[in-house]
Amino acid sequence: MAISFDNALGVHPQALALRERRSEILAANLANADTPNYKARDLDFQSILKNQMSNDKGSLERTNTMHMQPGNMQLGAQMLYRNPHQASLDGNTVEDHIEQSKYAENSVQYQASLTFLNGKFSGLMSAIRGE
Repeated sequence: MAISFDNALGVHPQALALRERRSEILAANLANADTPNYKARDLDFQSILKNQMSNDKGSLERTNTMHMQPGNMQLGAQMLYRNPHQASLDGNTVEDHIEQSKYAENSVQYQASLTFLNGKFSGLMSAIRGE
């Protein structure tokens, strides 16, 4: 009987890739905190994860060449602009404390995804060894 890694690992590899991409986006927000008219971005992680878990149809399908491509998509997740709590005079929507907390939260969730994957691989190794 062959081992299917897709079935064995579940959504964890996709979650890890999304968390990695989100950390890049949040780091870009922090790097551009002083750039005039820069708009803070983020991924809508929860909606794409719910979509993946409910029906495993995370990507849109184009059945006709005249159909429009989905805009602002990153690994199946939509890029959104963040609404600032306090507007800046130069048009920048990055708020350092919000971005830092989102980055730290994403870091913890990334580590959790790694821990889940490690557990899955440990279980597979135990099954292969016959333990």
